[in-house]
Amino acid sequence: MKIKWKQIKHYFLYLCAIGISIFVLFFVITCTWIGYEAKNICQEAKNIYGSKQNCTTALIKLLDDDQQNFRKRNDAIWALGQFGNSSALPTLKKYYTGVIPNREPLNKTISQYELKKAIKLAEGGLNITAFIWRSVNIE
Repeated sequence: MKIKWKQIKHYFLYLCAIGISIFVLFFVITCTWIGYEAKNICQEAKNIYGSKQNCTTALIKLLDDDQQNFRKRNDAIWALGQFGNSSALPTLKKYYTGVIPNREPLNKTISQYELKKAIKLAEGGLNITAFIWRSVNIE
């Protein structure tokens, strides 16, 4: 029994379609998860500093609060980057030294690596995941 080239082409296209579908599914799930986490961190900051504030203001207060542990403050940095609001730039730059160590324990210090990424996103850097979850305005 001979395999025809049309059949091979058909199977190849079918496998490509399945692969692309799986990739898109994982991309959408990842984007949704990132948005959920950013909004969750925002809500936690609003619960601490007042629910009438917008996310950026509440997250900045969380970052500036020396009473909060470093993990929460680093989460606030990450969320500020995800929201990409340029009004967070002065606060982010205040903590950024430009010296990024090889290893940064997120529970023991403000992460310079996270600050660098957050500053880039707040300055208008490309965030390919945000278009899926930023459409819901929670500010």
